[in-house]
Amino acid sequence: MMTLMQNPSHPDEVLVELCLEALGMSAIELARRVHVPRTRIERLVKGDTALRLSTFFGNTPEFRMNLQRAFDLACARESVDVSDIVPLTAA
Repeated sequence: MMTLMQNPSHPDEVLVELCLEALGMSAIELARRVHVPRTRIERLVKGDTALRLSTFFGNTPEFRMNLQRAFDLACARESVDVSDIVPLTAA
């Protein structure tokens, strides 16, 4: 059985706490070093940013993308009401 992640951390929080703060680096400095605009780091929504960050921090693009996926799904589970949907059954 799959275990659901309870209260997953937002990927940006992970980036700030585990990477930027640990290195004493600002978002502006990170943006400069990975060659993207400051606003890109602040929004972090593109896969190419995940690829750039993984190269810089020495992990995989999937790491950040999976954090984002888990966070988005957890938020949806909290806010979307599916109680009135009748599951499809085999005939």
